[in-house]
Amino acid sequence: MSSRSAITFMIGLRLLRGTGRAGQARFLLMTLGCAMGVACLAAVLTIPAILSAHDGRAAAREPQPVTGVQHARSAEDTVFLTRQDPYGSLPFTRVFLSHPAGDSAAACAPACPPGIDHLPAAGEVLVSPRLHATLAEQPALAGLLPGRITDTIGPEGLTGSDELYAYIGRTPGQLPASARPLASFGSAWTSTPAVDSSTLDILRFALGCLVLLPLGVFLSVCARLSAEARARRLAALRLLGLSVKGTLRVNAVETVAAALLGALLGVLAYALANEVLAHVGLPGLQWYPPDGRPSAAVLAVCLLACPGLAWSVGRHRAREAALRPLQVRRGAQPRAPKKYGLLLLLPGLGVICGYCVLGVLGRDPSGGPANAVLVPVGVLLTGAGLVLALAPATAWLARRLAGTTQSLPLALAMRRNEVEPGSSLRVVTGLVLLVYAASLAQGVLVELAHISRPTSPTQEYALPLGDLSEGQRTRVRQVEGIRAQALAMDSWIPRASSTTPRITAVVADCGQLAAFTAVPVRECVDGEVQRLTDSDMAEDPDARPGRTYPFLLSTGGSRQPGEKKLLVTLPRDHLVIRARRPSAFVGADILIPPSALPAGRHPATGRLLLLSSSTPHTVRTALDGLGTIAPTAEIEAVGVNIESLQQITVIKSLLATGMVLGLAIGVAAFAVSAADRALERRGRIATLNLLGARPPTVRAAQCIQVLLPLTIGLAGALVAGRLAESSYLITGGGTVHWDGDGLPLLAACTAGILLTAALASLPLTRRHVELEHIRRD
Repeated sequence: MSSRSAITFMIGLRLLRGTGRAGQARFLLMTLGCAMGVACLAAVLTIPAILSAHDGRAAAREPQPVTGVQHARSAEDTVFLTRQDPYGSLPFTRVFLSHPAGDSAAACAPACPPGIDHLPAAGEVLVSPRLHATLAEQPALAGLLPGRITDTIGPEGLTGSDELYAYIGRTPGQLPASARPLASFGSAWTSTPAVDSSTLDILRFALGCLVLLPLGVFLSVCARLSAEARARRLAALRLLGLSVKGTLRVNAVETVAAALLGALLGVLAYALANEVLAHVGLPGLQWYPPDGRPSAAVLAVCLLACPGLAWSVGRHRAREAALRPLQVRRGAQPRAPKKYGLLLLLPGLGVICGYCVLGVLGRDPSGGPANAVLVPVGVLLTGAGLVLALAPATAWLARRLAGTTQSLPLALAMRRNEVEPGSSLRVVTGLVLLVYAASLAQGVLVELAHISRPTSPTQEYALPLGDLSEGQRTRVRQVEGIRAQALAMDSWIPRASSTTPRITAVVADCGQLAAFTAVPVRECVDGEVQRLTDSDMAEDPDARPGRTYPFLLSTGGSRQPGEKKLLVTLPRDHLVIRARRPSAFVGADILIPPSALPAGRHPATGRLLLLSSSTPHTVRTALDGLGTIAPTAEIEAVGVNIESLQQITVIKSLLATGMVLGLAIGVAAFAVSAADRALERRGRIATLNLLGARPPTVRAAQCIQVLLPLTIGLAGALVAGRLAESSYLITGGGTVHWDGDGLPLLAACTAGILLTAALASLPLTRRHVELEHIRRD
């Protein structure tokens, strides 16, 4: 470092310590603001690493079968069988293993999966810690885990601390023929990712708009704190003979020091928060602390991007002070704001408005490869244009209002906004982007809800009657969300015969049949056996009118087929229904009224069918209730993939996290800017007080000065956000193109922001006058 650079560096450090309490307060605000911004940035950048670690662990334990058509299962093979069932709303995975020796000594050939050091021998069970704790709460769950628990699975073999996973050792004769020979464990990809690749792109885009856009503005706001006071100090140094480069170096020392200290504090704060949140997790997503620790790349971005942004933002104002020091010291009127923002706003609005016009005309622009580029670019250009175009729009409108108004508070506020629009814009920019990003995030949630919403308005659940006791059958019907029930059973076929026709029957009354089918049944008669035909399916050739079919019944757990049969003759008249897809009623041949069953008896090999609405919340609530009452029963959510429910939960959790981070950034930007503006405006308010301005006038002027740019920005954000949301929905290919449900809530939040900003500007006005506030240099 040269002597001249060392001198400027020392001057910058002396200025940090010698600017008084006001300067130290600004330095503290800048440091804390940068710390919070960097913590949010680290959180967003670490989310892909957490998801990647989840998928990597799942892929590393995937059992791989022996490939080759000619390979047949032999006594020397280690074989496996995987079963995944829903336990409540969580997936419960069991891997059954059988190796030739039957003991653990030869179990590591092939290699063991991560998290365990040996494969379980016959009768041994290895479980995850969460499953071990669940077994203590639900002992009946042990029926799904035949054997004794000998060990737990380590974190390397689990995707998260809440996973229900087990390895179960069995003898070769205890596994069915569907078990496959095992080649090894581990795969390049997992069949159960936390978030699939297409949805992950949507998630990245949403988090970028929710967090990264407001974060860039917030860090810029922090870098411009006390901009006016610093510019006057730099101009004074320039007049004392410091060179232009030296003046810029002094400014860089001030801004980079605060930004670097804030970045270090932000990384430390995130690291501590990760250690705590990893044990709590998010709904649907749990991770281990090492998965969420920032990597070297994340640290480099956080520790370099924040000081770099602070340096680049502060350099503009510092360069003006270095080149025109006299004008800065004399408080000359700054130049009018540039209209560069329109160069971004107009193309962005053009793109999203073009898609909205196509939607109004009824044309479907979805499916094109250009949409993946045009829509994100249009959304980002519109958001950046809103911020950059706010200053010239505020100055233009303030000039018009100041020339026509007769109100003194309005005139004072408009003249100040006309001369210095950037002073108030630092306060409102974060809130404007918050409303814009919230509207767009709402569109993402609408699209995800549309994608995940089943085509049927109802959801069915099928439980084998053999897995339920009489008390459980009564209790599962009372689970929250369940609104209808029925029984399904197949006719009995003698073991010696394989050619006997078989039909499927449902035991329900007319009201229950109407609840399960897509259209109301008007010709159904309660108490009568009726033949069913589906208008969307061909008739079953085995269902022959006039033929009698036997159905086995059981009671009290005993089964005596010869004595307990229900003989049903298929009527010739038929009742036309239309079963929903998917549904257990698809292919039903006959409707048997509940009164036809003998008292105290039920089908020996039937299924209990339950019905609820298909909303994800109701489905999860029903599965939780059913899993609590019958933990060992095989619960089939008809047509529902439990992994899809998990992915929806993860996506909504991450979006909710992004919205919380965006809200925190917006509120922090407002609070930091308002506090800095309060420090900067004390001198002007003291001058107004000395000139005799009444306190109500000063308060009204301060409120109007903040509310004018905020109103303009929020109105633009509300309109542009709705257009961006609609263009996103139109190109998504779904049936929902115009979302009006969230508009009242967004408008109410906008009104609340205006009220909060007005109240926050009142503490800026004080009657107490200090001489240092009105001293002329």
